[in-house]
Amino acid sequence: MNELILFLAGSAVIVWWSRKPLSKPGSHGFYRFFAWEAILGLIVMNREVWGSDPLSPHQMASWILMMSSIALVAIGVATLQRDGAPDTQRDDGSFYEFEKTTQLVSHGIFAYIRHPMYASLLALAWGVFFQNPNLPGTAIALVASVALWLTATTDEKECLAYFGQEYADYMLRTKRFIPFLF
Repeated sequence: MNELILFLAGSAVIVWWSRKPLSKPGSHGFYRFFAWEAILGLIVMNREVWGSDPLSPHQMASWILMMSSIALVAIGVATLQRDGAPDTQRDDGSFYEFEKTTQLVSHGIFAYIRHPMYASLLALAWGVFFQNPNLPGTAIALVASVALWLTATTDEKECLAYFGQEYADYMLRTKRFIPFLF
C-alpha cells in the first residue's frame, strides 16, 4: 500500500511537470514522461533495499551509473543554458526553458553524444535497477530505455526541423547516447 501511495504521489508530480508535453502527443516530452514514470516505478520498487549491500557488485554498478547520471545531466544542462542561446520565442508548447535553444550546441559533451540528458536518464534507470536486479525490474528498465529511445529520436526530428542541414551534419559526427558506440 505504501508503494502505491508513493508511486501515485510521485506520478502526480511528474504529470504536473509534464503537463505541457502531455498535451502534445508525439513530442519528445510526451515520450520522456513514460521514461520518468518507469524510473519512478523502479525507485519505489527498490526503495527498501536501496544501499543495503553497498559493496556488492550490482550495487557498486548502481552507484557508478547513478553518479554518471548526475554528471551527465549537470554538464548537459549547463552547456545548453550557457551556449544554446535559449529564447522563449522557440516554443512548441512542450519545451522546458533550457530546451528552447536557438543555436546548435556541438562542443563539450555534445561533441560526443547528442543527448546527454537522456543518457543521464538511461544511466539513472539502470542504476536504480541494479540496486535490486530482478525480472520485473528488468521489464521496467527496458520500458524506460524504449521510452528514452523514442524521446531521443523524436527530439532529433524536432531538431532537424529547426536547425536543418546543420543538425543533419551534426548527427553524422556524434552518437546518440554513448560516445563512440551508440
